[in-house]
Amino acid sequence: MTLYPKVLVVLDPSVAEQKALKRAVELAKLQDCQLTAFLSIYDFSYEMTTMLSGEERESMRQAVISDREMWISELIDEYKEQGLNIAIQVVWHNRPFEAIVQAVLEKDYSLVIKGTHDHDVLKSMIFTPTDWHILRKCPCPVLLVKDHEWPEHGNIVAAVNAGSEQSHHSSLNQRIIQQSKQLAALLNSRVQLVNAFPGTPVNIAIEIPEFNPQEYNQTMKTHHLEAVHKLALEFELPSAQTHVLEGMPEDVIPKLAQQLDAEMVVIGTIGRTGLSAAIIGNTAEHVIDRLDCDVLAVKPAGFVCPLAKQ
Repeated sequence: MTLYPKVLVVLDPSVAEQKALKRAVELAKLQDCQLTAFLSIYDFSYEMTTMLSGEERESMRQAVISDREMWISELIDEYKEQGLNIAIQVVWHNRPFEAIVQAVLEKDYSLVIKGTHDHDVLKSMIFTPTDWHILRKCPCPVLLVKDHEWPEHGNIVAAVNAGSEQSHHSSLNQRIIQQSKQLAALLNSRVQLVNAFPGTPVNIAIEIPEFNPQEYNQTMKTHHLEAVHKLALEFELPSAQTHVLEGMPEDVIPKLAQQLDAEMVVIGTIGRTGLSAAIIGNTAEHVIDRLDCDVLAVKPAGFVCPLAKQ
């Protein structure tokens, strides 16, 4: 059974190296899948040309689209000669993330692959980049590709929140580990299960004299150790490949990924949007900027895309 039968590969004409396409090709050589090289383009000046009729503006847009299709054809020629199945889709849309999500909804893609880069933290909270929109709204898994290569016999870090009893976290844990194990089998890698737990809140220790921080910390650690052990047993993962570490996920996960030279971190995102996303953010988003390896973001079961037509 193919893990990702239909893959949407998002291209970026502003860069020389199409790392998303390169990664998609690596994946396609390991499993039989249909790749679609996708590009969303828009030029506001074409919409403002009032001297032209609607038909003439449409003709100009199609000329730009055709030019981009030729560019993509040249990009994928060598891969098609190798026997890979790669389609081309270029759309005219002023919001790239909407174009990507709509393509997923319309053609039921099983994975989106997109190159990414480090985002300024302040800007990412005020002006949400395309990557964050896709992470929050895309119904299928999203693989964000960085420059780090996939090492042979590497490690895939499955980042879980085992200590939570909330249903959406439980659902995400299941999906994260399932995806990690399937990818590990495909890439001949090992799954490393990681769970971060918070340390003793300093304000409580100060404000409540009788509060015992050591006892609290040990209780918290024991709770998370037991929860991770249960998950590891369920998915037949050896204890040597489990890591329960004190600290915030955005600190713990990147540090472990670097220590293990991980090729990928698999993480869940609940798709928070609106003001809560701007103020609180998603754990996945805080983690991604600190990683130098690929990130696969998955949604919980039953996720409803906010862009889906009612």
